[in-house]
Amino acid sequence: MKSEQLVELLKERLPSHHFQWSFDRKKDQVRLDHATLNKGMDISLPEILAKYEVKKEAAIDEIVYTIGETFKAMEKEQSEGFGKEAVIYPVIRSTSFPTESSAGVRFITKDHTAETRIFYALDLDTTYRLVDEQMLDKIGMSETEIMESAMFRVRSLPTAMKKDEVADNVYYFVNNNDGYDASRILNQAFLNEMESKIKGHMTISVPHQDVLIIGDIRNDTGYDVLAQMAMHFFTTGAVPVTSLSFLFEKGKMEPIFIMAKNRVARKEERKK
Repeated sequence: MKSEQLVELLKERLPSHHFQWSFDRKKDQVRLDHATLNKGMDISLPEILAKYEVKKEAAIDEIVYTIGETFKAMEKEQSEGFGKEAVIYPVIRSTSFPTESSAGVRFITKDHTAETRIFYALDLDTTYRLVDEQMLDKIGMSETEIMESAMFRVRSLPTAMKKDEVADNVYYFVNNNDGYDASRILNQAFLNEMESKIKGHMTISVPHQDVLIIGDIRNDTGYDVLAQMAMHFFTTGAVPVTSLSFLFEKGKMEPIFIMAKNRVARKEERKK
């Protein structure tokens, strides 16, 4: 599929007289504006096409759903506003993720690791919107209150897991499909509880926003499997975060690099 074909397909799947489409061949992206909201979004086409090669129609379904729900959220914001009853959760993003909206408004963020950054999301049932500084007055909360509220709520999220064993290594998958699976990495009590059960080395992976993988790595093969698994999830996720994994020990996370012949290096060692 080519970019032009993808644009036409998106137009067919999103038939609304409110939408105005503008295809930029040079940038290989399409601009979608909502006429009544006076808001819009830029859609990068190569990323969708890459996912289409792997996931076929499921990739189109994902982007159509995301666009539709995003504009619904904008409509809800304009008609209803937010208020103190707003539900805020933290979400994990790559450090390369933009820290400003397309309109140039700063998102509320907090440093996390060298690979990840914490953003804050206003929950809107079927979707969410990243909180920027212009939204603070509408919500009626300060940045500090936003962060504290989000951390309180993330601890209330369920931590049901699926378990898989490969070559004596154990992998736990948190995948509740609520949009906040990777956010469980911020639930310190949950991580400490998992560490008490781990027999080998505990690893944590957040390849994309909709999965958290905890590894009980007991041999070299376990690291190879983890690297392949994290890369697979990273390349197929709707919102990739990082293909790197972290060692977790006594409440601290440290990025690890899994290289050829099962060699595992911590970030500090790699710099030497």
